[in-house]
Amino acid sequence: MIASAGSIETTSVVGCGDQVASPLYKISRVVIFLRSLKRVATRSWVRPAALLSAVSSASFLALAQTASANCCTLTTGASPNATSIATLYDIIFGLAVVVFLTVMGFIVYSVWKFRADKNPVALQIHGNTRLELGLTGAAVMIVVVIAVVTFIKLPSIINPPNSNAGASSILSASLTAPSPPNGNTLTVCVTGRQFIWRYTYGTNCNRASWKDRLPYSYQEMVVPSGEVVKLLIQSSDVIHAWWIPALGGKVDAVPGFTTYTWFKALHSNVEYRGQCAQLCGRQHAFMTAIVKVVTPRQYTAWITKQSSAISQQNDQVAQIRRYLVKQGILTSSGNF
Repeated sequence: MIASAGSIETTSVVGCGDQVASPLYKISRVVIFLRSLKRVATRSWVRPAALLSAVSSASFLALAQTASANCCTLTTGASPNATSIATLYDIIFGLAVVVFLTVMGFIVYSVWKFRADKNPVALQIHGNTRLELGLTGAAVMIVVVIAVVTFIKLPSIINPPNSNAGASSILSASLTAPSPPNGNTLTVCVTGRQFIWRYTYGTNCNRASWKDRLPYSYQEMVVPSGEVVKLLIQSSDVIHAWWIPALGGKVDAVPGFTTYTWFKALHSNVEYRGQCAQLCGRQHAFMTAIVKVVTPRQYTAWITKQSSAISQQNDQVAQIRRYLVKQGILTSSGNF
């Protein structure tokens, strides 16, 4: 029994020693591996090879069509205001790239030129008047360039152009929002509500849409190509944000307020998609928006058909309501 107990005790000690030695052995192997990497990194050919590999990988990713598609530019060509926004963005983005490369190039040059093995005593440039004036002047020039370019492009973003000729038969004008020089626009009221968009077509869409029985649609807006579409954006519950990237900038829909924007779709038989860009609730991700662009003739036919269908449905609802009132199920005021 004593020998057996001693054997068990010896075995336990050996087992514990193995458990402790195993992590120590792994740590020692990691240290040896890191030391070997350090020795390799000190060789003269390693740093240029690593730099060449990094540049090659970055160039491959930048030039790959699938990787660079729409990564750095905005959608353009669908509407004049969207094109102006994209042009302004590209100019500022290009300027930012130049500034970034200049600063990073200066940093890389400084690190290489004044490295510790060549310059044991660091060069002191504190209080260099020329350098400080140069940096300040460069920053001021950058801001001035951005401001000038912005004010040059801003009118084409804010002010809509004229609609195409021969479209006045389907257009309406409003004095409450910016309009093109000839005053011809198609007015559409965009109303956001959790979690869908409603579009009402007509001049008084924000005042007497129900009284005038104006045509409307949900989620999908139908507009004619070549016409300036003026949007009156509202909300019936919480803050939403109307945004079709291909047709212009983002505009908030705030309860109790009316905001305005416009676009002029240049191509027909095209659909542009977007969605609410302001977190508005649990189903925010499903609040999508579609703008379907058709020819002016197709739009005239669609708006006539839509008005007729809505009128028929209203007549049917009125007939059902009269029946319910007659049966005593519904009061004349609409209460059960």
